[in-house]
Amino acid sequence: MVTATQAIFPWKEAYSVGIPQIDEQHKRLIGLINGLHAAMMQKTGNQALSSIFADLIRYTKEHFAFEEKMLAARSYSALAAHKAEHLDLTRQVVELRDNFQAGKLMMTLDVMRFLKRWLASHILEKDLMYAKELNR
Repeated sequence: MVTATQAIFPWKEAYSVGIPQIDEQHKRLIGLINGLHAAMMQKTGNQALSSIFADLIRYTKEHFAFEEKMLAARSYSALAAHKAEHLDLTRQVVELRDNFQAGKLMMTLDVMRFLKRWLASHILEKDLMYAKELNR
């Protein structure tokens, strides 16, 4: 387990969308990114890093599917754009994983910072937009 002081991506209340189930899923995604960072810093082997990357991608897809289903059920006005954002984000992370597994990419702090920015900007920009609409 990664402690908050070791984490590259600590949870902040600013990331809360006010929907407990979504917040818990976001915390788990953040935890997976922190776990990937910790494994990289501990110089864990590529096989272990690949496994953590696979978990991150799998859970990201599960989270996005859950979020899209919830947004559809609540008639979110920008659902199509939100789904497109999810597809693009998933594609980017899968591409990173594929490049890593092919030996074209090393796990570096730049990759970790990209993953952090990827999720933080999605939560702070896109997810908080639906939160404002749905929590009215």
